[in-house]
Amino acid sequence: MRAYTGRIREAAKRLLAENRVDVVIGFRKGTIPLMNEPYLIKSVDQVNQLYWDSNCGINLANYLPKRPDRVGIVAKGCDSRNIVVHILENQIKREQLYIIGVPCKGMLDRRRIMAERNGREPLFAEELEHKVRTVRYELDLTRDRNYFLQDNCRICTHRNPVIYDELVGDLVEEQQVDRYTDVRKIEAMSAEERWEHFEKLIEPCLRCYACRNACPLCYCPTCFVDEARPQWVGKSLDKTDTRTFHFLRAFHVAGRCTDCGACERACPVGIQVRQFTKKMEKDIKELYGYEAGVIADERPPLDTYRPGDPEPFFK
Repeated sequence: MRAYTGRIREAAKRLLAENRVDVVIGFRKGTIPLMNEPYLIKSVDQVNQLYWDSNCGINLANYLPKRPDRVGIVAKGCDSRNIVVHILENQIKREQLYIIGVPCKGMLDRRRIMAERNGREPLFAEELEHKVRTVRYELDLTRDRNYFLQDNCRICTHRNPVIYDELVGDLVEEQQVDRYTDVRKIEAMSAEERWEHFEKLIEPCLRCYACRNACPLCYCPTCFVDEARPQWVGKSLDKTDTRTFHFLRAFHVAGRCTDCGACERACPVGIQVRQFTKKMEKDIKELYGYEAGVIADERPPLDTYRPGDPEPFFK
């Protein structure tokens, strides 16, 4: 995917030179291996800093809500779906955007690479043809690229942008996979087993809210965990409060989550936060046949009403 870099730069240069946008949001190469960073440019002089490879996992749609200017944005599949959600939820207007679509074959999981190296960060990393090479002093490792993909990328079924103004590469083949194998395993547990499972899952939580801050859907002016009048959730590491935060956040993004993986990527203690949101995603798809952000003019089922909506909760 490094070949996209030149085309992204060309598109950004053209858009800025022709005054078609005020800013372009993309990525530039990070200061440490495997960590590219979001980058906003406003002049043609900055274009050559734009960069793209498999370490651009952060969801750039997070930087769009309530922007007043004209924005060019680099968007892979999940980013583009979140852009659709933002448009539907009136966070930004379609006419403000010029979307540079990037067909994606998955982003690398930095934690998985570090685990392969006994937790040590590589001093050098490069993508080869279907391979990833990492180097730290005497330890020089090369593994298959797919081995290091983020979990959400392994089961992504919308790798191509669903909305764009131009593409920087040919569309890639979409994956035909079962997205909910892990969800069904949890559903098959008894109530007691599920309780124990989720208690262990969130036990390391620090309540740092990195998952919330990284999520492109969490843009409420005041989050329920920050509300003081009334105070819905305590500020301590009390288990009840921690549990409440994770479950309420999952319900808040139900029918809106695109499974971009931003929450898990941001978690400093590696909690598999997607186990909450994927259950919501599965239920919405089974009940309403709806996937978030796929169709640009279809509102999410949980903010609409139809007489024929499923009502299995009425007994």
